[in-house]
Amino acid sequence: QVQLVESGGGSVQAGGSLRLSCIASGYTYSTYSMAWFRQAPGKEREGVAVIRSDGMLIYADSVEGRFTISQDNAKNTLYLEMNSLKPEDTAMYYCAAAERWMGWVLFGYNYWGQGTQVTVSS
Repeated sequence: QVQLVESGGGSVQAGGSLRLSCIASGYTYSTYSMAWFRQAPGKEREGVAVIRSDGMLIYADSVEGRFTISQDNAKNTLYLEMNSLKPEDTAMYYCAAAERWMGWVLFGYNYWGQGTQVTVSS
């Protein structure tokens, strides 16, 4: 049974930092591209950052330079270090796994977590 379990969300003030984690199980973690998405109330889910299976890192323009994606293959764990947080970063954050990466299209991701809430106050 495949599971992606996110943690690390919370409430912070603007300028603060958070570190999200996503523990994966039930599939061959290292062969998948792993990504973070977010969805704010009333908005579409959007891609934030991805580690492709070939090791390439890709970030959305809105988080470039502030967020860092990383992973520990030995622990089947994906991370998102978020610094200089802004109120517009407020959203539910999801991790997702893609067997074959096709960009940010949602249907390209085989597995999704349940999400962890991040709230940034001004």
